[in-house]
This record gives sequence, structure tokens and C-alpha cells, in this order.
Amino acid sequence: MPDELPTTPSFRLDGRRAVVTGAGRGIGRAAAAALAQAGAEVTLVARTAYDLHEVAEELRASGATVATECLDVTDVVAVQQFFARQSAFHILVNNAGTNRPLSMLDVTEDDYDAVLDLNLKAMFFVAQAAARRMIEEEIAGSMIHMGSQMGHVGGVRRSLYCASKWGLEGMNKAFALDLAPHRIRSNTIAPTFIETPMTRPFLADSSFMASVMSKIKLGRLGQVEDLMGAIVFLAGDASSLMTGASLVIDGGWTAD
Repeated sequence: MPDELPTTPSFRLDGRRAVVTGAGRGIGRAAAAALAQAGAEVTLVARTAYDLHEVAEELRASGATVATECLDVTDVVAVQQFFARQSAFHILVNNAGTNRPLSMLDVTEDDYDAVLDLNLKAMFFVAQAAARRMIEEEIAGSMIHMGSQMGHVGGVRRSLYCASKWGLEGMNKAFALDLAPHRIRSNTIAPTFIETPMTRPFLADSSFMASVMSKIKLGRLGQVEDLMGAIVFLAGDASSLMTGASLVIDGGWTAD
């Protein structure tokens, strides 16, 4: 007798709790929508209460269960307090980030601190606080850190951003090793340029846009929808053997 036909693991997230940082706009908003549409209860975290309120209302109107938390993730003590008073989350989307495109010759210490503190230091301590709660409650969790193709290549005027995203890739692999005994997975998503409120000012420059389009082999900018399936995949059972990896969603940029 042949073996039974295998069944595809579910992509549903019903009964799971997710937290998304930088959830007020752009990729964070899309991540929250993706998780909610897959059945997860979602907690939105951002610095701006107005943005949180708007996204929460949109999600609730679609039937999602949503909570919000106005929080500056660069405040390590506030981050620790937030996770300490929550039940453990099953899913973390570690998304809050920024960029200051400058030649390395023009970078100031303030620029360095602004980018690295949010893109690397804050991601570290958010992940640490989330993992501690998962371990305390014996949750087999999934951490998804929003990286970039710039964590795999270099870029003109991107020294700070590349430093933070390359650092994130190494940090993610080490997280995966530390957390595997606790059944907690850690992965990154590494997108190309995604059209969001943060990238629109850069992409409005016609010469910059032309240089970007020359490298995206599929011939179009990324949209937030291009990341939503990857987020749901990494959050759930379909990726249960995947940790310490990076899903590069770059339209072929890094293939050249």
C-alpha cells in the first residue's frame, strides 16, 4: 500500500497572538492585515497614536481582533515593561525601522545613532523581551525581522542602512541558534524597494528611480502585498522547519 497522500500544513493562524512593531503604516500595516486575515489576534505597536487608531479601525471593520500600544521601541525599559505585562505572543513581526541616505563621508554621529538604534538595537531588545515571554509560557513562537536586500548587498548612500541590515542578518542567525532549544524560530524577510510612505520621497527622484528599476529584474517596484504571503508563511506551521534564514523578495536585484 502506498503512503497516504501528504497534507499541506495550514496557513491559518487562528488562536495565535501576534505583535507587529512599526504597525502604523507601510509594511507594518500590511503585516498586521496579513496576520489578521489569516486569523491571528494582532497587537499593533507604533509611536504615533493617530496612525495606530486608523489601522486598528480598518482591521476591526474587517472583523479582526486588534489591540494597540503606543510605544517607542528605542526605549528599552518601556519595551521590557510592555512585554512583561502581556501574555506571550506566538508571532513577532519586528518591523520598525528608518533610513538616512547619506554618503559615508557626510554621516554624523546623530545619523549613525538614529539608524542603528532603531534598526538594530531596538530590534534586538524587542526580540529579547518577546522571546523571554515565549520561553516563560513555553510557546513555540515565530520571530520575523524585517530586513532588506541591503542586508545582502551594498548601496550608494546606504552605509548606515546596510550596516544595520547586515547586522540584523547576523543577529537573526545567532537568535535562531540560541532559541532553537526553546522551539522558537527566527527568520528575516529581505525586500527590495517597496512603495511606502517612507520610500516615496526617495523614489520621486527620477534619476534614483531609474537606477532602482535598472536593478529590479522583474521590472517593477515592490508593493506591500508582495510581502504579505511571506509573513503568513513564516508565522505559521508551513515554515515549521525554517529558522536562521532570510527570504529575499527583491525582484532579482541580488541575483545579478
